[in-house]
Amino acid sequence: MAKLVILTQGLTGRVHELNVDRTTIGRVEDNLFQIAEPSVSSHHCEVLLRGSDVVIKDLNSTNGTFINGEQINESVLKPGQTLRLGQIELKLETGTPASAPAKAPAPSPAKKPAEATMVIPRGVSLSELEGGGRPPGFDTSKEFSKKRNKAGIYFWIGVGIVGIIIVVLLIIAGQTVNHGK
Repeated sequence: MAKLVILTQGLTGRVHELNVDRTTIGRVEDNLFQIAEPSVSSHHCEVLLRGSDVVIKDLNSTNGTFINGEQINESVLKPGQTLRLGQIELKLETGTPASAPAKAPAPSPAKKPAEATMVIPRGVSLSELEGGGRPPGFDTSKEFSKKRNKAGIYFWIGVGIVGIIIVVLLIIAGQTVNHGK
């Protein structure tokens, strides 16, 4: 069964199994997979199961949806690829390994399967602190910007123009009254 595993510090190891044809991911509670993090939109994206393909579709999110660093509107997510929603990174895992080279021997039968996939958060390493903690090419200045409210800008321009017209009319009315005396 396919599942999404969160890789981001603080939420590391949180898993959501993809057991329905359509899964919505977002910050609010009405999503099947809720990620309550500010950089994730309220309804960020949806995951569609189409046969053996796992399709990710962006839902016009503020900070975008990325697969392996490339912004997408709709794309197939393959096992092992990284999905980024805002600042949250996830990885798709399936029961079948993604064409990998020789693997280590399988765990002994005495070991529980959950222990094999359990991830324990480890904190921050010195090299991450020295490097700023962000992977190369992770430029937040462009990706996480507030959308502009053009209607608000036009409103204030209109208020300014009407104000100027009123001031001009008052000046003209004042001159007319002074000349009329």
